[in-house]
Amino acid sequence: MSNTASILGTSGAINRGGKVRTVPALPLTQRLKYYTTALTIQRFILPPLVAFSEFKNYYFDPNFPNLVKTCPSRPDLPIRVFYPPNYKPSSDSPKLPCLLTIHGGGFVLGHAHDNDGWNRAFVTKNPQFMTVALSYRKAPASPFPAPITEDLAPLIPLVLDDIDLRIDKSKVAIAGWSAGGNLSLSVSQHPAIRPLIKAAIPLYPIVDWVPPQDVKSQTRRYKPSLGGFRAKDKDFLLALSGLFNWAYVSAGQDCMDPFLSPIYAQREHLPKNVFMVGCEMDMLGQEAWRMICGLAGRRVPLIEEVIGREAIVGHGELITEGDERYSWEEFDESDGTRYKWLLVPDQVHGFDQDSIGNFAVGDGEMLRDARAKRDKVIGKLGEWLVSVFEGEFQAGQEGCGDNE
Repeated sequence: MSNTASILGTSGAINRGGKVRTVPALPLTQRLKYYTTALTIQRFILPPLVAFSEFKNYYFDPNFPNLVKTCPSRPDLPIRVFYPPNYKPSSDSPKLPCLLTIHGGGFVLGHAHDNDGWNRAFVTKNPQFMTVALSYRKAPASPFPAPITEDLAPLIPLVLDDIDLRIDKSKVAIAGWSAGGNLSLSVSQHPAIRPLIKAAIPLYPIVDWVPPQDVKSQTRRYKPSLGGFRAKDKDFLLALSGLFNWAYVSAGQDCMDPFLSPIYAQREHLPKNVFMVGCEMDMLGQEAWRMICGLAGRRVPLIEEVIGREAIVGHGELITEGDERYSWEEFDESDGTRYKWLLVPDQVHGFDQDSIGNFAVGDGEMLRDARAKRDKVIGKLGEWLVSVFEGEFQAGQEGCGDNE
């Protein structure tokens, strides 16, 4: 029985239609190539970049966190704490609802400071919340399921129990981007974490390891008429996906393990409140769409269905009503579940991160559109979390099961 199967109390590989999908072994030459690439990036390229970025951000970046600290038992996993404007944490300060965030990077790259701009924007737009950016070790040195079972699952209770942070432990949500979106859903299933998390916000997450990468790349929307970076006929993630998959997942691993592919998780093992955000021009968007539809009891799109629509939506615009390919919300009073879907039109994977400019160099129109949509999405997420937390609080106070 696998480590994750024993933790979840399931029986190892999940059989769907008589088939068990496992990760194939790669040729030795390909493994050596990926290993050399990952080692070069992690040991020689990223450390000076991270050090320079931290120095620059500390002295010149208004998005720098209010606090960076480590838990004594996990000094290798620093957390970054963001408070809303004018909030001063002290023993007399009111405790705040908290959004835990997990950075992306294909399980191989990335750092908690990658999301400083987003975390700062979130607490500024939604000043009733604080955010805490979490860290985890990277593959291939720390492959699946270590970031879940050895890093995030032990770290989260330490963070929530830190009385100096002033976290309201009754109102905790978790969010993550891409690989971090996967980890947010995976760690939420852990028995020690499940009671602590009231809501999950996966942003363009990896949720299904079964479909091949070339199939995924065909289900995103391509819009050459947008011009610039978005006019490309191939998803920029496709070139990196082989390295990321090899580094994180060992050959022979069951692709339907719910810790690896949360789309196969039991509904009751996930938070009751899930707000899934996808990108129309992202090869990961379609699997996020399938997962949230399955959770909500809606028709699950076929694995080859293309997301979104051909028409260009417009600068800075979201589609929040009138087209359920882009937005909907389901609330079930019988079990208190709330599921919401939002597809960001005309945008690519990572649109809401400052680092997207490293890929879309010179495409000012795309970046301006991305920033406008990022700010709107952040507002929607904050409004939704308020409704989730206030609904649960009112239900508890009134002694009824209605979340509204």
